[in-house]
Amino acid sequence: MSASENGEHPRIGVFLCRCGINIAGVVDIPKVAEYTGTLPNVVYVDDNLHTCSSEGISSIKEAIETHSLERVVVASCTPRTHEYLFREVCEEAGLNKYLFQMVNIREQDSWVHKDDPEKATEKAIYLVQMAVAKARYLDPEEEPEIEIEPTSLVIGAGVSGMTAALSLANQGFVVYLVEKEAEVGGLLRDLHNLYPTGQKAADVLQPLKEAVSKNPNIKLLTSSTVSNVKGFFGNFDVEVSKSDGEKINLKVGTIGVATGAEPFKPEGYYEYGENENIVTQMELEELLNEGTLQNLDKVVMIQCVGAMEDEGRTYCSRICCGVALKNALILKEAHPSSEIFILYRDLQAYGKELEEYYLDCLKKNVKFINFVPENPPTVSALPDGDLVVKVFDTLIDQEIDLDTDLVVLSTPLVPREDGKVLATILRVPLGADGFFLEAHPKMRPVDFSSDGIFLCGTAHGPKNVAESVSQAYAVGSRAAIPMARGKIRAEAITAVVDPELCVGCGACATSCPFNAIELGAFSQPYVIEAACKGCGVCAVECPMGAMQLRYFKDKQMIPAVEGLLTPQKWITPGQESEPVVVCFACRWCSYAAADLAGIMRLEYPVNVRVILVPCTGRVDIRHILTAFERGADGVILSGCLKEQCHYVDGNLKAERRVNVTKKALDVMGIGGDRLEMIFCSAGMPREFAEFMTEFTERMRKKVRISSETPPSTPGVSDSAQ
Repeated sequence: MSASENGEHPRIGVFLCRCGINIAGVVDIPKVAEYTGTLPNVVYVDDNLHTCSSEGISSIKEAIETHSLERVVVASCTPRTHEYLFREVCEEAGLNKYLFQMVNIREQDSWVHKDDPEKATEKAIYLVQMAVAKARYLDPEEEPEIEIEPTSLVIGAGVSGMTAALSLANQGFVVYLVEKEAEVGGLLRDLHNLYPTGQKAADVLQPLKEAVSKNPNIKLLTSSTVSNVKGFFGNFDVEVSKSDGEKINLKVGTIGVATGAEPFKPEGYYEYGENENIVTQMELEELLNEGTLQNLDKVVMIQCVGAMEDEGRTYCSRICCGVALKNALILKEAHPSSEIFILYRDLQAYGKELEEYYLDCLKKNVKFINFVPENPPTVSALPDGDLVVKVFDTLIDQEIDLDTDLVVLSTPLVPREDGKVLATILRVPLGADGFFLEAHPKMRPVDFSSDGIFLCGTAHGPKNVAESVSQAYAVGSRAAIPMARGKIRAEAITAVVDPELCVGCGACATSCPFNAIELGAFSQPYVIEAACKGCGVCAVECPMGAMQLRYFKDKQMIPAVEGLLTPQKWITPGQESEPVVVCFACRWCSYAAADLAGIMRLEYPVNVRVILVPCTGRVDIRHILTAFERGADGVILSGCLKEQCHYVDGNLKAERRVNVTKKALDVMGIGGDRLEMIFCSAGMPREFAEFMTEFTERMRKKVRISSETPPSTPGVSDSAQ
């Protein structure tokens, strides 16, 4: 039994990383080490040139054994990249991996405060103090082992769905392939040629269809939809509804989503629907398949129709430019004497193949005319039925008229309407554009935040066939790994209930976005650990504090908040105070945005101190009030973008809680404007830094510290102890 388990204080070791000069070039590491050694329960402090190196890892293992360490803290770079490594190191040294705490003093300190090393050092001290305070109350946790059903479900039998199903089936797994239409193939059935390969779409589709039909491991269910999904990773209970009303129940271990997208119908744009000679690129593909295009003297293609708008479809569909270049070359080959114009805002000819398409178009005299969205082209019909396109050419700075036989509108792929229904059934998030949202664009690009569910193809967003196929193979690989192992170890950061405190109100079960909490006798909650994703919403909704989130329990989070603010700030008499802002940032998006701000060296005020939470839905009113009680001048909750929460709606629950708390702060005389919530994606570092700067400036104008406050600063005072 360890000392901490025996009722004594745990022995904590702290390892400070210099990261070459990335941290040590700004932060005074010896000063941080000196102060860290005075913190309660810290029995060992070490600093390394690179803690993640083999030498640094060896030093951690050796210190755990030599100094009988019961908790380990590493202060280095972001935990989003190296936490798993240090946890494994602790485990190899015989220490439970959940007795480890990591804190970021690079991306969120030295890299954003490089011009103020003194303040950056002070901030590093506060951040390390926070980590030590939380580590003091960490508990050893065990990761549950779950058996996996070696069967998979793939939803959607387009090119990506069939490819993913074949990948899994060829590895020996039974796959149920569900398609809502009577025929497989999706959009590929309507395409003519593919880019960048130039293959006939039919030549790609037919072998896929034959391979699916002949593979004994694939059970194809056409005219069918997924109507209900229960269970969890490894043991999903799926109900499939056929068009004739029949219900089929399946037991699967993993699920792949490949439901595809559909081309936007541009009603209301450029007289579409009013003239049969105004078509979309998809309709042009069908005409090319039919071979009915005759006597084309002039063709005008208009790009970005219904895409990249100020509201609604704000995204670039990515593939439209490639499709236009491809079809322009096909028309030129069939009608060499025809004139073809491509009217564009921004031409996205990315990659070697598309660049070659573009150069071929130039060689074959395809004309490119740039326009600006503020002055788009217009299309009108002449009395004889011919079409006229007017466009302001930015190159020659004048408007020109183009008489044409055919107008082709390049429209974006848009998410299918039934995607919202499926997202609700699977309890997975949609992005702001309506497409399914992956767990992380770089680290988990084909995973959902819900374990065991994977994503590929245009259900994820616009992409060409080659990209869809590549992503489908990735899904086949990701889904096969756990099924091949037969078992998985789920992360231990799950909800846990104290039955002695529980009053059976059921608030935890009602609030859980993943149905991971069941109510038993006398409404006592039971947590299905394999289904729990660790958002912590239930812990906040519990009025008695009976429900907690492992690794983010109140007894761990409140000391962490206190550690960020103890000892309190001070000023010299006559000087203006610098406000301290505590930011609770969700680990998925906002914390990533803060990291990227560091990578980009985007400076923001040094007194902004970030604390990582699994989701803003885990932040309780108690945590916010603790920050204010301990001297914070402002508090920010920073969550995922609305409708992009990795825990479905945890950020929206947090927003409602913030609005209520703001009113309470007004009543208490603190001021509701000292509390704010922002929403940002991992790709919004500038917005993150700008908001931190703007909010701090607001607090600076509001806050003045009494000149009678006694001087006390980390490294000098021992009041924190």
